[in-house]
Amino acid sequence: MPLREQIDALEGSLRALEGVSVERNVPLSRLTRFGIGGPAALLVDCLKEQSFIEAWSLSGQSGLPLEVLGDGTNVVVSDAGFPGVIVRYRASGVTAAGPAVSVLAGTALQALVDFTIDRALGGLETMTGIPGWVGAAIYGNAGAYGHSIAERIRQVRCFDGTGVRILDGASCRFQYRHSVFKDNKGWMVLAAELCLDAAGAEQLRRTAADIRGIRDRKYPSQMRCAGSIFKNLFAADLPAEIASQVPGSAIREGKVASAWFLEQVGAKGMRCGDIQVAPYHANLLYNDGIGTAANLRALIEELKRRVVDRYGLLLEEEVQYVGFPVT
Repeated sequence: MPLREQIDALEGSLRALEGVSVERNVPLSRLTRFGIGGPAALLVDCLKEQSFIEAWSLSGQSGLPLEVLGDGTNVVVSDAGFPGVIVRYRASGVTAAGPAVSVLAGTALQALVDFTIDRALGGLETMTGIPGWVGAAIYGNAGAYGHSIAERIRQVRCFDGTGVRILDGASCRFQYRHSVFKDNKGWMVLAAELCLDAAGAEQLRRTAADIRGIRDRKYPSQMRCAGSIFKNLFAADLPAEIASQVPGSAIREGKVASAWFLEQVGAKGMRCGDIQVAPYHANLLYNDGIGTAANLRALIEELKRRVVDRYGLLLEEEVQYVGFPVT
């Protein structure tokens, strides 16, 4: 069947589902924090769990390329776009029963943080200001200031491509900016239950406000960026001759900031087209105008090359790529 007919047939089937909206040739630049990326053949938004599962299954059966997208905060989309189906699970909502908090994957992470602070529940306040949805935060084990969401996960409800399963925290195999969901790209987070601690709401608000102030100065809300591009490195894993060069100020919670290595190779202020490395933060790349995905990837590869050439270390991106050839 010709590609256009495949898309037409799938679009008709998807529109018949309850709680599903479908758009065609949607510029993904408007759905990503960098503001770059070409169109998706189909963008499918699902407001109900069953509709999401059915939309995923129909899309998979169509033979068209298929990706799940969250809020697009940590994603780089190809300039050519995505020649298939982008599905988003947008169901949102938070409830609490004592220290147990249940949340749907399409909930904004900030909404979850605010909900817990308002109810004097501690454990997520250090994540204030982190953009994106809860599902993606679990997928990438988001965190800040020495804490990650994994610490609070009791269980995760997910769709594994064939059925719904419940994973406890250990089964999620959380690591630094990693989870079982990154190892199994066909598994999608639907909801989670977290366990928090009773705490003073005012103190939680002060902590969150202090962190938000720092984050807003570093990553202004109008800045088109994905936060830090590269993961930090575990100090214990560094070769001795490299570790001996790293000052103690660059180490926090046993990890060496990638920014330190990037600073040593002259990253600050570098640019490729309108993609620039912040002059004050070597691990922050942003779109300063009409930057492209090609510009962004070229600058990322140049930064990685410089660190490899000087230190023999390969930095690993936190961002996920959509629409690029698999290498």
